[in-house]
Amino acid sequence: MGTLTTPDLGLMTTKEVAALIRKTPHAVRQMRHRGIGPRGTRVGRDVLYPRAGVLAWLAGLEQADPLAQRSAAA
Repeated sequence: MGTLTTPDLGLMTTKEVAALIRKTPHAVRQMRHRGIGPRGTRVGRDVLYPRAGVLAWLAGLEQADPLAQRSAAA
């Protein structure tokens, strides 16, 4: 039989999101709980985040930050 391959669905774990934004996994869980973090989906005991959704969330934070807007315009 052939090798079983798993398609890359572009999902990230809480730990991977935390590493990307340089926060602790606990901080990511707290942001999600408060409704200010990226959207995730609970799968069993884990929460998985679509990579595109995390990147869109980060882009939205940058758009909402007036200091980031000034530095982008310069």
